[in-house]
Amino acid sequence: MQWMSVSSSRVSAVAHEDKTMYIRFPDGATYAYDNVNKSEYQSFINSPSIGRELFRFQNLHPYRRV
Repeated sequence: MQWMSVSSSRVSAVAHEDKTMYIRFPDGATYAYDNVNKSEYQSFINSPSIGRELFRFQNLHPYRRV
């Protein structure tokens, strides 16, 4: 799995593997979002506001701390 740094005050890095998107926060906490396909991941990382996209993802995809 390859992590990608993003420009956001809320998120420090993201990764995608096997329909799971991983989000690492500035405090080091990492969460896994299930059932995220590759195109949703691409839309997330290319979003003009990662924070706004994160809010949307939290309402659409089950997630857990890892």
